Amino acid sequence: MSRLIFDSNGELWFTRAEELGLDYISMPYYIDGQEYYYDLGKATDFRKFYDLVRAGNVPKTQALNPEDYKKFLTPYFEKGEDILYVSFSHKLSGTFQSLDLALKELKERFPERKCTVFNSNSISLGAGIQAEEAAKLWNKGASDEEILSFLQTFTDRVCVYFTVDDLMHLKRGGRCSGLAAVAGTVLGLKPMLTIGADGGLTVLAKISGRKKAIRTLAEKVAAELADEECSVYVVDADCPAEGDWLRDLILEKRPNAKVVRQIVGPVIGSHCGPGTLGVIFVGEKRPIPLEK
Repeated sequence: MSRLIFDSNGELWFTRAEELGLDYISMPYYIDGQEYYYDLGKATDFRKFYDLVRAGNVPKTQALNPEDYKKFLTPYFEKGEDILYVSFSHKLSGTFQSLDLALKELKERFPERKCTVFNSNSISLGAGIQAEEAAKLWNKGASDEEILSFLQTFTDRVCVYFTVDDLMHLKRGGRCSGLAAVAGTVLGLKPMLTIGADGGLTVLAKISGRKKAIRTLAEKVAAELADEECSVYVVDADCPAEGDWLRDLILEKRPNAKVVRQIVGPVIGSHCGPGTLGVIFVGEKRPIPLEK
Protein backbone atom coordinates (compact mmCIF):
# COMPACT_ATOMS: atom_id res chain seq x y z
CA MET A 1 0.00 0.00 0.00
CA SER A 2 1.35 3.40 -0.99
CA ARG A 3 1.43 6.66 0.90
CA LEU A 4 -1.67 8.67 -0.07
CA ILE A 5 -1.19 12.36 -0.87
CA PHE A 6 -3.05 15.20 -2.57
CA ASP A 7 -2.30 18.87 -3.25
CA SER A 8 -3.52 22.07 -1.64
CA ASN A 9 -5.63 22.89 -4.69
CA GLY A 10 -7.88 20.15 -3.29
CA GLU A 11 -8.60 22.56 -0.42
CA LEU A 12 -9.54 20.09 2.32
CA TRP A 13 -9.11 22.01 5.58
CA PHE A 14 -5.78 21.23 7.26
CA THR A 15 -7.42 19.67 10.33
CA ARG A 16 -9.37 17.26 8.11
CA ALA A 17 -6.24 16.35 6.16
CA GLU A 18 -4.37 15.69 9.41
CA GLU A 19 -7.24 13.63 10.78
CA LEU A 20 -7.14 11.44 7.68
CA GLY A 21 -3.35 11.20 7.60
CA LEU A 22 -3.16 12.96 4.22
CA ASP A 23 0.05 14.71 3.25
CA TYR A 24 -0.16 17.40 0.59
CA ILE A 25 1.84 19.37 -1.95
CA SER A 26 1.52 23.11 -1.31
CA MET A 27 0.69 25.15 -4.41
CA PRO A 28 2.08 28.70 -4.82
CA TYR A 29 0.47 32.08 -5.32
CA TYR A 30 1.80 35.63 -5.53
CA ILE A 31 0.28 38.85 -4.30
CA ASP A 32 1.65 42.29 -3.46
CA GLY A 33 5.10 41.21 -4.60
CA GLN A 34 5.34 38.20 -2.28
CA GLU A 35 5.21 34.47 -2.86
CA TYR A 36 3.19 32.17 -0.62
CA TYR A 37 2.36 28.47 -0.55
CA TYR A 38 -1.17 27.51 0.42
CA ASP A 39 -1.20 25.44 3.63
CA LEU A 40 -4.90 24.45 3.68
CA GLY A 41 -5.69 27.26 6.09
CA LYS A 42 -3.21 26.38 8.83
CA ALA A 43 -1.54 29.79 8.92
CA THR A 44 -3.11 31.53 5.92
CA ASP A 45 -4.07 35.17 6.33
CA PHE A 46 -7.30 35.07 4.33
CA ARG A 47 -8.27 38.56 5.49
CA LYS A 48 -5.05 40.05 4.14
CA PHE A 49 -5.34 38.21 0.83
CA TYR A 50 -8.92 39.20 0.05
CA ASP A 51 -8.44 42.75 1.29
CA LEU A 52 -5.51 43.13 -1.11
CA VAL A 53 -7.54 41.74 -4.01
CA ARG A 54 -10.48 44.04 -3.25
CA ALA A 55 -8.04 46.96 -3.10
CA GLY A 56 -6.91 46.25 -6.66
CA ASN A 57 -3.92 43.96 -6.23
CA VAL A 58 -3.91 41.24 -8.89
CA PRO A 59 -2.87 37.83 -7.52
CA LYS A 60 -1.08 35.32 -9.70
CA THR A 61 -0.45 31.60 -9.60
CA GLN A 62 2.38 29.61 -11.09
CA ALA A 63 3.21 26.00 -11.81
CA LEU A 64 5.71 24.26 -9.58
CA ASN A 65 9.01 23.35 -11.21
CA PRO A 66 10.58 19.86 -11.31
CA GLU A 67 12.89 20.67 -8.40
CA ASP A 68 9.91 21.51 -6.21
CA TYR A 69 8.37 18.12 -6.91
CA LYS A 70 11.64 16.27 -6.38
CA LYS A 71 12.12 18.01 -3.04
CA PHE A 72 8.67 16.88 -1.91
CA LEU A 73 8.75 13.32 -3.25
CA THR A 74 12.34 12.28 -2.50
CA PRO A 75 11.88 11.73 1.28
CA TYR A 76 9.12 9.19 0.61
CA PHE A 77 11.21 7.27 -1.88
CA GLU A 78 14.21 7.37 0.45
CA LYS A 79 12.07 5.67 3.11
CA GLY A 80 11.05 3.00 0.61
CA GLU A 81 7.49 4.29 0.24
CA ASP A 82 5.49 4.38 -2.98
CA ILE A 83 3.01 7.22 -3.57
CA LEU A 84 -0.60 7.39 -4.67
CA TYR A 85 -1.34 11.01 -5.56
CA VAL A 86 -4.91 12.29 -6.02
CA SER A 87 -4.31 15.46 -8.02
CA PHE A 88 -6.39 18.40 -9.14
CA SER A 89 -7.40 18.63 -12.82
CA HIS A 90 -4.47 18.34 -15.22
CA LYS A 91 -6.39 20.42 -17.76
CA LEU A 92 -6.30 23.48 -15.50
CA SER A 93 -2.52 23.78 -15.02
CA GLY A 94 0.80 23.12 -16.68
CA THR A 95 2.31 22.05 -13.36
CA PHE A 96 1.93 18.37 -14.21
CA GLN A 97 4.50 18.66 -16.99
CA SER A 98 6.99 19.51 -14.25
CA LEU A 99 5.75 16.56 -12.20
CA ASP A 100 6.36 14.21 -15.14
CA LEU A 101 9.90 15.52 -15.55
CA ALA A 102 10.58 15.11 -11.84
CA LEU A 103 9.27 11.55 -11.80
CA LYS A 104 11.46 10.59 -14.78
CA GLU A 105 14.55 11.85 -12.95
CA LEU A 106 13.53 10.21 -9.68
CA LYS A 107 12.98 6.90 -11.46
CA GLU A 108 16.68 6.84 -12.29
CA ARG A 109 17.58 7.24 -8.60
CA PHE A 110 14.82 5.03 -7.23
CA PRO A 111 14.00 2.47 -9.94
CA GLU A 112 12.06 0.29 -7.49
CA ARG A 113 9.74 3.06 -6.36
CA LYS A 114 6.58 4.31 -8.09
CA CYS A 115 4.25 7.29 -7.94
CA THR A 116 0.76 6.64 -9.27
CA VAL A 117 -1.13 9.83 -10.14
CA PHE A 118 -4.93 9.83 -10.24
CA ASN A 119 -6.28 12.85 -12.12
CA SER A 120 -9.45 13.88 -10.27
CA ASN A 121 -10.48 16.05 -13.24
CA SER A 122 -11.69 18.60 -10.71
CA ILE A 123 -10.53 21.51 -8.59
CA SER A 124 -10.99 22.88 -5.08
CA LEU A 125 -13.06 20.49 -2.98
CA GLY A 126 -14.16 18.71 -6.14
CA ALA A 127 -10.67 17.21 -5.97
CA GLY A 128 -10.53 17.34 -2.18
CA ILE A 129 -13.65 15.25 -1.66
CA GLN A 130 -12.09 12.56 -3.85
CA ALA A 131 -8.93 12.60 -1.74
CA GLU A 132 -11.09 12.52 1.39
CA GLU A 133 -13.06 9.46 0.33
CA ALA A 134 -9.90 7.73 -0.91
CA ALA A 135 -8.30 8.39 2.48
CA LYS A 136 -11.19 6.72 4.27
CA LEU A 137 -10.48 3.55 2.28
CA TRP A 138 -6.72 3.95 2.75
CA ASN A 139 -7.17 4.11 6.52
CA LYS A 140 -9.13 0.86 6.36
CA GLY A 141 -6.20 -0.84 4.66
CA ALA A 142 -7.47 -0.80 1.06
CA SER A 143 -4.88 -1.56 -1.61
CA ASP A 144 -3.84 0.92 -4.30
CA GLU A 145 -5.81 -1.08 -6.83
CA GLU A 146 -8.94 -0.97 -4.68
CA ILE A 147 -8.62 2.78 -4.12
CA LEU A 148 -8.04 3.48 -7.82
CA SER A 149 -10.98 1.30 -8.80
CA PHE A 150 -13.19 3.25 -6.40
CA LEU A 151 -11.94 6.62 -7.65
CA GLN A 152 -12.48 5.77 -11.31
CA THR A 153 -16.20 5.45 -10.60
CA PHE A 154 -16.51 8.01 -7.82
CA THR A 155 -14.94 10.86 -9.80
CA ASP A 156 -17.86 10.83 -12.25
CA ARG A 157 -20.28 11.47 -9.37
CA VAL A 158 -18.59 14.54 -7.91
CA CYS A 159 -20.66 17.64 -8.69
CA VAL A 160 -19.15 21.12 -8.58
CA TYR A 161 -21.24 24.23 -9.15
CA PHE A 162 -20.19 27.80 -8.48
CA THR A 163 -21.01 31.37 -9.35
CA VAL A 164 -18.72 34.39 -9.40
CA ASP A 165 -19.54 37.93 -8.37
CA ASP A 166 -17.19 39.74 -10.77
CA LEU A 167 -16.68 38.41 -14.29
CA MET A 168 -13.48 40.40 -14.73
CA HIS A 169 -11.56 37.86 -12.65
CA LEU A 170 -12.55 35.14 -15.11
CA LYS A 171 -11.53 37.44 -17.97
CA ARG A 172 -8.00 37.76 -16.56
CA GLY A 173 -7.79 33.98 -16.36
CA GLY A 174 -8.88 33.58 -19.97
CA ARG A 175 -12.22 32.00 -19.01
CA CYS A 176 -14.37 34.85 -20.29
CA SER A 177 -13.86 37.36 -23.11
CA GLY A 178 -13.49 41.03 -22.29
CA LEU A 179 -16.69 41.93 -24.10
CA ALA A 180 -18.66 39.19 -22.35
CA ALA A 181 -17.26 40.24 -18.98
CA VAL A 182 -18.23 43.89 -19.45
CA ALA A 183 -21.65 43.02 -20.86
CA GLY A 184 -22.32 40.52 -18.11
CA THR A 185 -21.32 43.01 -15.43
CA VAL A 186 -23.60 45.70 -16.89
CA LEU A 187 -26.51 43.29 -17.20
CA GLY A 188 -25.97 41.78 -13.76
CA LEU A 189 -25.49 38.28 -15.16
CA LYS A 190 -24.04 35.66 -12.82
CA PRO A 191 -22.72 32.65 -14.71
CA MET A 192 -23.12 29.25 -13.10
CA LEU A 193 -20.00 27.25 -13.84
CA THR A 194 -19.01 23.65 -13.37
CA ILE A 195 -16.13 21.26 -13.95
CA GLY A 196 -16.88 18.88 -16.80
CA ALA A 197 -15.87 15.24 -17.11
CA ASP A 198 -12.69 16.29 -18.93
CA GLY A 199 -11.61 18.48 -16.01
CA GLY A 200 -12.22 21.75 -17.83
CA LEU A 201 -14.16 24.77 -16.64
CA THR A 202 -17.50 25.20 -18.41
CA VAL A 203 -20.61 27.38 -18.22
CA LEU A 204 -23.95 25.80 -17.34
CA ALA A 205 -26.16 28.87 -17.27
CA LYS A 206 -26.17 32.67 -17.06
CA ILE A 207 -28.44 33.81 -14.28
CA SER A 208 -29.84 37.27 -13.75
CA GLY A 209 -29.08 38.53 -10.27
CA ARG A 210 -27.05 37.42 -7.27
CA LYS A 211 -29.89 36.14 -5.08
CA LYS A 212 -31.30 34.03 -7.87
CA ALA A 213 -27.86 32.56 -8.50
CA ILE A 214 -27.53 31.58 -4.83
CA ARG A 215 -30.98 30.04 -4.77
CA THR A 216 -30.12 28.10 -7.92
CA LEU A 217 -27.04 26.63 -6.24
CA ALA A 218 -29.20 25.46 -3.34
CA GLU A 219 -31.71 23.95 -5.76
CA LYS A 220 -28.94 22.03 -7.50
CA VAL A 221 -27.91 20.39 -4.24
CA ALA A 222 -31.50 19.65 -3.26
CA ALA A 223 -32.29 18.03 -6.59
CA GLU A 224 -29.04 16.17 -7.26
CA LEU A 225 -27.55 15.15 -3.91
CA ALA A 226 -27.39 11.35 -4.00
CA ASP A 227 -25.17 10.47 -1.02
CA GLU A 228 -25.94 12.16 2.29
CA GLU A 229 -23.12 10.24 4.00
CA CYS A 230 -20.57 12.30 2.11
CA SER A 231 -20.04 15.94 3.00
CA VAL A 232 -21.74 18.74 1.10
CA TYR A 233 -19.20 21.54 0.91
CA VAL A 234 -20.40 25.14 0.72
CA VAL A 235 -17.47 27.43 -0.04
CA ASP A 236 -17.21 31.19 -0.23
CA ALA A 237 -14.50 33.59 -1.34
CA ASP A 238 -14.81 36.21 1.38
CA CYS A 239 -18.61 36.45 1.41
CA PRO A 240 -19.41 34.43 4.55
CA ALA A 241 -22.91 35.81 5.14
CA GLU A 242 -24.03 34.70 1.70
CA GLY A 243 -22.31 31.37 2.21
CA ASP A 244 -24.22 30.87 5.44
CA TRP A 245 -27.46 31.76 3.68
CA LEU A 246 -26.70 29.23 0.96
CA ARG A 247 -26.03 26.59 3.63
CA ASP A 248 -29.35 27.39 5.31
CA LEU A 249 -31.23 27.17 2.01
CA ILE A 250 -29.73 23.73 1.41
CA LEU A 251 -30.63 22.50 4.88
CA GLU A 252 -34.22 23.71 4.45
CA LYS A 253 -34.53 21.38 1.47
CA ARG A 254 -32.19 18.58 2.59
CA PRO A 255 -32.12 18.65 6.43
CA ASN A 256 -30.03 15.46 6.69
CA ALA A 257 -27.23 16.77 4.51
CA LYS A 258 -23.81 17.00 6.20
CA VAL A 259 -23.01 20.56 5.18
CA VAL A 260 -19.46 21.81 5.75
CA ARG A 261 -18.72 25.53 5.43
CA GLN A 262 -15.32 26.66 4.24
CA ILE A 263 -13.51 29.65 2.77
CA VAL A 264 -11.95 29.46 -0.70
CA GLY A 265 -8.16 29.45 -0.55
CA PRO A 266 -5.91 32.05 -2.20
CA VAL A 267 -4.83 29.90 -5.16
CA ILE A 268 -8.39 29.20 -6.30
CA GLY A 269 -9.43 32.68 -5.15
CA SER A 270 -6.81 34.19 -7.47
CA HIS A 271 -8.80 32.91 -10.44
CA CYS A 272 -12.41 33.27 -9.33
CA GLY A 273 -12.14 36.42 -7.21
CA PRO A 274 -13.90 37.62 -4.05
CA GLY A 275 -17.62 36.93 -3.87
CA THR A 276 -17.45 33.49 -5.43
CA LEU A 277 -19.82 30.90 -3.98
CA GLY A 278 -19.75 27.18 -4.69
CA VAL A 279 -21.20 23.82 -3.75
CA ILE A 280 -19.48 20.44 -3.98
CA PHE A 281 -21.30 17.19 -3.32
CA VAL A 282 -21.83 13.62 -4.50
CA GLY A 283 -24.61 13.10 -7.03
CA GLU A 284 -25.50 10.41 -9.52
CA LYS A 285 -23.26 11.90 -12.21
CA ARG A 286 -21.35 15.03 -13.05
CA PRO A 287 -23.31 17.83 -14.72
CA ILE A 288 -23.28 18.03 -18.50
CA PRO A 289 -22.01 21.43 -19.66
CA LEU A 290 -23.90 23.52 -22.17
CA GLU A 291 -20.93 25.44 -23.53
CA LYS A 292 -17.16 25.63 -23.35
